[in-house]
Amino acid sequence: MESANATRQCAHHAGPNGTAASYVHVRVCASAVAFVVLAFFNILITGTVLRDQRLRGQARFALLVHLLLAALLYFAVCWLFNLLIYLDVRTPGATCTLLITAMITSASNILLTLTAMALDRYWAICLPLRYDSTCTRRWPWLTGLLTWALSSIIPLSLFLWPGGERSGAGCGRERLQRGAVHKVLLISACSAIILYSYVRILVEGRRLGVLSRRNRTGRRTIAWHGVQLAAYILPSFVLAALRVAARRCYIGEGTRELLAAVLFAFFSLAQCIAPVVYGLRKEELLERLRRGNLAKAVLERTVRLAAPRYPHSRERRLTSQTLVSLELPQSPV
Repeated sequence: MESANATRQCAHHAGPNGTAASYVHVRVCASAVAFVVLAFFNILITGTVLRDQRLRGQARFALLVHLLLAALLYFAVCWLFNLLIYLDVRTPGATCTLLITAMITSASNILLTLTAMALDRYWAICLPLRYDSTCTRRWPWLTGLLTWALSSIIPLSLFLWPGGERSGAGCGRERLQRGAVHKVLLISACSAIILYSYVRILVEGRRLGVLSRRNRTGRRTIAWHGVQLAAYILPSFVLAALRVAARRCYIGEGTRELLAAVLFAFFSLAQCIAPVVYGLRKEELLERLRRGNLAKAVLERTVRLAAPRYPHSRERRLTSQTLVSLELPQSPV
């Protein structure tokens, strides 16, 4: 009741009825572009990983496949969902519930997979002997299945909760705002785990002397991962803050929708460069791409924007990226 009263009190701050809906086309275009780009990377990277037995058995590439699949599903469903809103199509309740469930599940799986990737690097760097003796070739794929199972808890809890599903609620973006507490708790918990893992990796890297001031490659890899993770996580907190500000009449509803659309476009861009940050910057993956392929030439030009441009031997580049990129060599002891 309080939120409804606050919404009525802030009604004069919102523009006309079409103000909020006028930015749906931004979401449609952004999700369509992200879907096309991620589909290209999915075909190339997933096919390369699945064909190569060595890559298929490494956790970072197996989890990358799960990450790309979740992102592809998210933007495919997101494009369809926003397109139906833009065309003002009356969607049946069951279809709307299915779309929202797929969106929330895939978005949650993206965050859980990133958390699993951070924990994998932490375990491999800080506990190498235990990592080599415990982790098998199947566990990253089983971990991916586990993240899909866990990511389905939020939409199920929303729809099974008493009063969570209303027949006359329609199929709009307001239904995506349900379960805000669940989402904030999930994002906060995963962010804390990721931050702790990377801090421990940095401490261990400095102790081993790998992340020194002269090692620009290692520091640049850490920086790329940090920027990528920030682009994943920060928009959710900003959206929550904008929602609170609009509810308390600090900003108008039209302003909130505009900023939300800009954040969504920024989030979509972050998803598009994720295959480069987590996959294509690895020489091990690039070397296994088919030679002479037009796609490979395009990818090499893309990777040059993120790869180091100063001369180093291949051995040194591989060593400097070990902390967050490569599997540790088997210990002789």
